[in-house]
Amino acid sequence: MDRFETRSIHAGQSPDADTGAVMPSIQLSTTFEQDAPGEDRGFEYARTGNPTRGALEANLASLEGGSHGRAFASGMAAIDAVLHTLEAGDRVVAGNDVYGGTHRLLTQVYDRHDLAVDFVDVTDLDALDAAMTPDTELLWLESPTNPLLSVVDVDGASDVAHEYDAVCAVDNTFATPYLQRPLELGADVVCHSLTKYLGGHSDVVGGALLTDDPDLDEQFGFVQNAAGGTPGPFESFLVLRGTKTLPVRMDRHCENANTLAEWLADHDAVERVYYPGLDSHPGHEVAAEQMDDFGGMVSVELDATLEETSEMVAATDVFTLAESLGGVESLIEQPAAMTHQAIPREERLDAGLRDGLVRFSVGLEHVEDLRADLEQAIESTIVE
Repeated sequence: MDRFETRSIHAGQSPDADTGAVMPSIQLSTTFEQDAPGEDRGFEYARTGNPTRGALEANLASLEGGSHGRAFASGMAAIDAVLHTLEAGDRVVAGNDVYGGTHRLLTQVYDRHDLAVDFVDVTDLDALDAAMTPDTELLWLESPTNPLLSVVDVDGASDVAHEYDAVCAVDNTFATPYLQRPLELGADVVCHSLTKYLGGHSDVVGGALLTDDPDLDEQFGFVQNAAGGTPGPFESFLVLRGTKTLPVRMDRHCENANTLAEWLADHDAVERVYYPGLDSHPGHEVAAEQMDDFGGMVSVELDATLEETSEMVAATDVFTLAESLGGVESLIEQPAAMTHQAIPREERLDAGLRDGLVRFSVGLEHVEDLRADLEQAIESTIVE
């Protein structure tokens, strides 16, 4: 059972020994009978462990090529669990193009706990090395990043982190383990928002941490149980359903995204297209080396004001104006006014998140319908 497609369906689960049920049961019990005080059968209390969640954790660990997995109630809960392993006075180095929620957690929650953060262009390994100090305990990466789809050399960045004895964690939400497996590239921890591609249907919220390091896994498990940010059994079941179709969905996401990116690159109203699959993308060669395909996310910079861009993203019919990503349906959003609004404007502009930036989560609809929808939205709002 070595191939990804097979593991996505079978890893962590097998037909029920008593009933033969093919799908894992949704185990709703909050407590479990013990044979004697302190002698359980692998489960004692649902916050500590649940059979459905356990199946999901084993499945996700297998897909990322790791030996340990922990599921959480959201992607942010998973990131929070990593930060909970740090101590006051520690430093974090993170990409300057991270998800707005990650930026908010680092700067508005953990700053009050004396955790220092340096935001750096982590695509530049020299700049990354210069930002590291003996107090740096964590390097936080995204690749591709959200929303500029910058590509980080995970192998090289991991080497830099390990030179300073820091943990290298990679948010692999955009790529998914089908396209990229950071643990194989030297990372210590992989984080996912299960809400996105792994769930795949915009109907479940969840997060996960995967690792090969038993000590890190033990720390994550302690936080998971102590803080209680765990997913319920039904949420775990829904994500397990999603991972079964991940390979076929990602193939279509990538195909549609590549077609739209190439078309948008020649559009008069578009100043720049951010998509790692384009030869013009500065990270294309690195992406081609460490990814199996280039993903379903596309961002563009329009030749438009903040107001004009707002009108454009609201003018689509097939693309839905909404935050989040990774579902079967196509979504469109304006980072400056939506997902990255929490980042101060000057800091946002310095990071390249301009007012005309639009992010597409390209879904599974027919690509010609998607192209026609974007054309009419652009023409009705941007092109005179």
